[in-house]
Amino acid sequence: MTLRLQQLCPRGFRVQVLSQVQDTPRLDEAQVLGMRPRDMAIVRQVRLVCGGTPWVYARTVIPVTSLRGKLQRLAGLGTRPLGGMLFADPGMRRGIVELAELLPGHAVYAAATGHMRQRPAAIWGRRSVFRMSGKPLLVSEIFLPDFPADRPVVPCWRSR
Repeated sequence: MTLRLQQLCPRGFRVQVLSQVQDTPRLDEAQVLGMRPRDMAIVRQVRLVCGGTPWVYARTVIPVTSLRGKLQRLAGLGTRPLGGMLFADPGMRRGIVELAELLPGHAVYAAATGHMRQRPAAIWGRRSVFRMSGKPLLVSEIFLPDFPADRPVVPCWRSR
C-alpha cells in the first residue's frame, strides 16, 4: 500500500513517526501474536502523510522475541516505510487481513484521530500478522478521512 500511496501523492509523501517504544501490547494484539500478556514488544505508531495531510495511521507491534537476526533492523526504521521492507523479503508471509470499523471509545480510534479538530463518527482499518523468518509482527492500518478513497489504492481484479 505504501508504494501506491507514494504514487498517488504528488505533494510529497512521508512517514511521520509518532512514537516507537518498548511496551506491552494491548491484549487483543498480544493474543493475535501468540504472546503472553506481559511479554514486551516494540510498538511503533506512524502517520502516512501526503503534503501535510495524514492519510493513514499505522501501528506496528513487534514482539521483542522477533527482533533477532535480520529482523533486528525493524527496530531502527526511523522514517522509512515498513511496507517496503516487508514486501522486499521473499520469505515474508502475510496472514489473514482483519477489517474493523472503529468507533469513539476504542483505543485505536483515539490514537488515530487525536490530531483532528473534528473527529468522524467512525473510521475503518485493517490488520494482519506478517511473518519474517517465521517470526511474527502485527501491522494495523487505519484509513483517515482524507484517505484518497475515490481512487483505487490496489489494482482491481478483472475477469476475462
